[in-house]
Amino acid sequence: MYDLKKFTIKDEPIILGLESSCDETAAAVIKGRKLLSSRIISSAAEQAKYGGVVPEIASRAHTEAVDEVVRQALDDAGVTLSQLDAVAVTYGAGLLGALLVGLSFAKSLAYSLNIPLIAVNHIRGHLAASYLTDENLKPPFVTLLASGGHTAILHTKSYTKFEMLASTCDDAAGEAFDKVARVLGLEYPGGVNVERLAKNGKNCVTLPKCLVKNSDKVQFSYSGLKTAVINYCHIAEQRGEEVIKEDVARSFQCAAVDPLVKKTVESAVKLKVNCVTAGGGVIANGYLRETLAAECERAGIKLVLPEKKYCTDNAAMIAAEGLIQYLEGNFAPLDINAKAQIPL
Repeated sequence: MYDLKKFTIKDEPIILGLESSCDETAAAVIKGRKLLSSRIISSAAEQAKYGGVVPEIASRAHTEAVDEVVRQALDDAGVTLSQLDAVAVTYGAGLLGALLVGLSFAKSLAYSLNIPLIAVNHIRGHLAASYLTDENLKPPFVTLLASGGHTAILHTKSYTKFEMLASTCDDAAGEAFDKVARVLGLEYPGGVNVERLAKNGKNCVTLPKCLVKNSDKVQFSYSGLKTAVINYCHIAEQRGEEVIKEDVARSFQCAAVDPLVKKTVESAVKLKVNCVTAGGGVIANGYLRETLAAECERAGIKLVLPEKKYCTDNAAMIAAEGLIQYLEGNFAPLDINAKAQIPL
């Protein structure tokens, strides 16, 4: 019944996207590049009680929410199960227990409806969110990826081919935001609270920039920046000096974001690419969005930014990447397994 070689590829398929890699249970429906619906049921409030994501709680929450969030997305889109042409689902990277909930549900749908199953790389999903923002967007362009697990600048040569221009050699930008948030005593999720605190602060704390050079390769390093913030706060406390958290947050945010923006725009200019896109949870940061927009305008480069709600984990981006794989005929077998880590 489920034969990968017998599926017909349509020009504008209706695709259901599913995302369950962390603490968001999400479903979305697209028709071609047009987004018809996007729904999220989050367990973030429950996770906040523990200061971060507890894998077992996340898995249970996904199990309870996945059927409901799919029903909501289908109802919003005015689409029935029988109208679906494919189901796209995150199979990695992420929490294994959480991934397995979404993947198992997607497999069941694909088998019962006899439609293709598309296994989506979560990070590529973040990169694909821009295609929903601009339906006419086509490669080549330069992409800034900044999330809790990855930080990189990519030359997006085609829908499926990327060249790494710069990456982090240790921590990711989002991870650094979360760790600094804990040092400052901020609640989970950390990144948004650092940004909120930084709005009332001054960029007056001396911190190392995260851009480093190893031979000819440009890399980012957030480990040293994070450690510098920790040391600054600890030394001030030991001396009995007041730590102005707003200033620390502002200074950290500038040190973390400015080199990313600078290198992204420089890369686009060097490659003579007239468009920049971005994806990942950190791209929801208001200061980054404003700074990147200003630098792109100054350089005469078009900027395509997904809405903030499509930068953090969602299923619309999974459906968008699913469309790319669908048109390539990259369908997954029903025995595919979830993976905690996968390459870009």
